Amino acid sequence: MLKKHLDDYVVGQERAKKILSVAVYNHYQRVQEIQRREEEEEELLAQRQRRERHPVESDYPGQQPTIRHGGPPTGFENPIQAPIVDNTPLDLEKSNILLMGPSGVGKTLMAKSLARVLSVPFSISDCTPFTQAGYIGEDADVCVHRLLAAADYDVEKAERGIICLDEIDKIAAAPRTHGKDVSGEGVQQALLKIIEGTTVQISPKTERGAPKGAGQPSSYPTNSPLGSSAGQGAPPTKGEVYNVRTDNILFICSGAFTGLQKVVMDRISKGSIGFGQTVRSSSFWGSLSSPGAGFGSSGPSGPTTVEPGSEEEALYMKHVRFFTPSAPSDPSENSGDPLIFNPLDLITPTDLQTFGFIPELVGRIPTTAALSPLTHNLLLRILTEPRNSLLNQYRLQFQLSGTELQFTTPALHVVASKALTMNTGARALRTEMDNILGDAMYDTPGTNIKHVLVTEKVAKGEEPAAYFIRGQQRDFHSMIADEEGLWEDKKAAERSKQSSDMNGSFEEWRGKAIAAGAS
Repeated sequence: MLKKHLDDYVVGQERAKKILSVAVYNHYQRVQEIQRREEEEEELLAQRQRRERHPVESDYPGQQPTIRHGGPPTGFENPIQAPIVDNTPLDLEKSNILLMGPSGVGKTLMAKSLARVLSVPFSISDCTPFTQAGYIGEDADVCVHRLLAAADYDVEKAERGIICLDEIDKIAAAPRTHGKDVSGEGVQQALLKIIEGTTVQISPKTERGAPKGAGQPSSYPTNSPLGSSAGQGAPPTKGEVYNVRTDNILFICSGAFTGLQKVVMDRISKGSIGFGQTVRSSSFWGSLSSPGAGFGSSGPSGPTTVEPGSEEEALYMKHVRFFTPSAPSDPSENSGDPLIFNPLDLITPTDLQTFGFIPELVGRIPTTAALSPLTHNLLLRILTEPRNSLLNQYRLQFQLSGTELQFTTPALHVVASKALTMNTGARALRTEMDNILGDAMYDTPGTNIKHVLVTEKVAKGEEPAAYFIRGQQRDFHSMIADEEGLWEDKKAAERSKQSSDMNGSFEEWRGKAIAAGAS
């Protein structure tokens, strides 16, 4: 269920969505089990108190208590001779999550989507301004304060919420020659107990720049895994102190971890010196070990795909969880997106320690998930497929002014291609859409324009958007059909050319093989 909900909002990233869904599901199963045990203990305690007043009330309601004279009470045993038996239930420890990937691939969106469907309090805290206690900056426990404010200062709800620690890679310990690292290792030390579980004392105070009455609504839907809460959070009063336990708060840490892929590749790549060693390919191993590689950066070849039977697939089969081997490549348009080789999928705790994290913090975040860089096809799907896709948002924006907005298929491909060159992930799509539709959003409100069409030339910036007034609906649909027909003819020609190239290469290979055999 959680995975299907993420599919409505996040395109691609199948492995990361599986890992995150399993981790969140197990966490709230643990919270439900702890809540059930607490309710059972309260019921047993209440029943024990009733039995002290009426010992046989459960067997014979209304029976008077039995009066005993002399001698030890019934059921008395010598505590020295009694065997020591531990009947406490099994403890379930929580597993915090670490999301790694470049900017704009959906790390924060995944956490927000899960918090929305689970109807639990959720807060995001940027780790960049965190400093050690006593220094200028924000203390590490401000993340718990923000979660309490999001829960309308209801401690019970806040203790079962989700905290997203964004940009956690910025608190990695940096090599220093003198002084104290108050924003690196000092912050990691401060986060240890908060992430593992402790009691944080919070004195409510309004954060600078925070809106009045900030927080989530006090009424939550019934799909919460914790059930409906009876009470509502009271507004904070001056001087009041809240004690919030973080044992059942799920921490989702996220960051880009630029440069960590080089640490991974240096660890898993084998040397090419000596007899019988395989010479490493400079196009694959060398490019991935360079900073920023594998993230769709300025490399000419782009992200490296995992081909069936390749060395990359063997690495995935050995190290990666939830790995599904890719199917043979299909030249047709309907084939699935190729699997991108992401070095962060092969991460180990040792790599995080090399990056600058202390072992104590790495051990408290056992679950890791890496998000792959976005390709052209993924950006195109992000533009059109999600429930709150960017195309639907702009269409709704124009509908509020009584105007219909349409994009042709070639125009959408141009938008995705331009966004891919910006190296900012899915956020580049909004930048490109604003550049294309800026004039149209200025011209259409308050006019008789009823239709706006963005074609391939409009997306490339060669001409302005096409406007159609009332009564020109036929011309509007005819222009769409003409450009879609040209696009289909172009794709059919490309497929036929690709098929002929494959046949020609096979014939050429067979001729060379026959000539080599004859010689």
